[in-house]
Amino acid sequence: MPSASIFPASNRPVAMGVNGMVASAHPLASQSGVRMLMAGGNAFDAAVATAATLNVAEPYMSGAGGIGIALVYVAAENRVRALNFSGRAPMAADPEKITAADKERGALSAMIPGNVAGWLTLHETYGKLEREQVFAPAIGYADEGVPVTNLNSRQMSANAERLAPYPSGKIILDDLGHAPMPGTRLKMPQLAESFRSIVKGGLEEYYRGDLARRIVKSNQALGGLFSEEDLATYIARWQDPISINYRGYDIFTNPPNSSGFQILQTLKIMEGFDCDDLIFQHPSTVHRFIEAVKLAVTDRIQYAGHPVKIKAPISGLLSDGYAADRRAQIDESRAAYVSGEHFSNKVAPESLITGNPLEFDGGMTTHFATADSDGNVVSVTQTLGGAFGSGVAAGDTGIFLNNMAYWFDLEEGSSNRIGPGREVDFVVAPTHTFKNGKFHVSLGTPGSWGILQTTPQFLMNFLDFGMNVQEAIEAPRLRVYTGRHVDMEERFPAHLRRALEDLGHDVSVVEPWSMSVGGAQGIQVDSEAGVFQGGADPRRDGFAIGF
Repeated sequence: MPSASIFPASNRPVAMGVNGMVASAHPLASQSGVRMLMAGGNAFDAAVATAATLNVAEPYMSGAGGIGIALVYVAAENRVRALNFSGRAPMAADPEKITAADKERGALSAMIPGNVAGWLTLHETYGKLEREQVFAPAIGYADEGVPVTNLNSRQMSANAERLAPYPSGKIILDDLGHAPMPGTRLKMPQLAESFRSIVKGGLEEYYRGDLARRIVKSNQALGGLFSEEDLATYIARWQDPISINYRGYDIFTNPPNSSGFQILQTLKIMEGFDCDDLIFQHPSTVHRFIEAVKLAVTDRIQYAGHPVKIKAPISGLLSDGYAADRRAQIDESRAAYVSGEHFSNKVAPESLITGNPLEFDGGMTTHFATADSDGNVVSVTQTLGGAFGSGVAAGDTGIFLNNMAYWFDLEEGSSNRIGPGREVDFVVAPTHTFKNGKFHVSLGTPGSWGILQTTPQFLMNFLDFGMNVQEAIEAPRLRVYTGRHVDMEERFPAHLRRALEDLGHDVSVVEPWSMSVGGAQGIQVDSEAGVFQGGADPRRDGFAIGF
């Protein structure tokens, strides 16, 4: 493994702690989580406090009207568990009656929200503190206001047009339709009242009580498809994670309908290259990685979707034999053509095609992680989909509903086609990595389909190239699109970009710290030393706090 000294120093020091750690996309949310740890709570209490505060601190990214998933390590049980709260389409959803515009924004774009089910299931199963205590920071910030950061202001201004057509836009915009300026306070009193209702009534209130009825009524009034039964029958469900062994490390992520298997498959393809041949930012290493991503993307498009309708052949996809078969298709001298990141009926003849793993059976999103001194680690990725989700808040609840129907396909033939009660191909995928049977690091990011490409990049930075968790997150990242197109942050060396162009890659340079390649957070745990190390992404307002 190369010395970390050959890499540029990170712009931020690694956060350190001995009692616990929280890393999230906003400092006030991280503080909320740490407050729970300092009050005697555990990582699960901290996760709920962090999640709820993010609803106030970055309301365009996630919230009570959104969906998500969690990956947790329960120290007392010595096991990793996945919690799926990724919502589902309303039972009235019909692909023949929904247009592309319908699923982009407005009431028809909303799926049944899962986040509150996820938060409360985590808390009820493993939390230690009272519900009132874990929601207190978010309620306080919603009542008293959060300072609007520069990033907040830019995002709200950029999406003012998305909010303006609806009365609920005034939650964010002033009477002239302007977004708040940096340094001003954003108050969300309606959301505070909704949180108080959730504290009092729990899951019953949000999914079957008065709050549920108000959400359904407001959605229907705008032409949406929600029914009271849709909410009343929704639950978060525990699942077994999927995993691979990568160069001696055990890496876990969530199972379908999460498409995290693309991350693991990419790593399995890369594992076949000798570790000594993988050099940070060397043209051959980067070329191999881009081509591995393309191969894994084609398989994800084929096999991802509602798990009741399609059973992804996970054991085959993640097998050594299938990885070798796919790896053999990489042309070391030429970039391959790929059809894109999602299903299309129009595929160019030269595009890569999916393999047959059955033969080898053998945007706007946020991510955060919490860890405690008992050894518990909780990683959550949650989203509204697009900025402010559907653009519509439910009545006077202050809860912006997601637009996750956007990530469904309308075309016949897609395994991810929208339909009654279906779960979407959910691209979020937090990861947990173990070394010699002990928890080692939690890493995850937002970033739409790019999540599945950027996550293996910072995992390799950490596991293969010897970076610390902050360096691994800060290092330049790339993203593969349609054809031979790849976006690369400007901080990649010019000679590397030229070398990739010589191999046929169509390279576009994006800003040095681009939100298009995610906003990662991570926590490393050294159980022997009793030390937590936290990393947070400067591409957004990320902040890690230990104590």
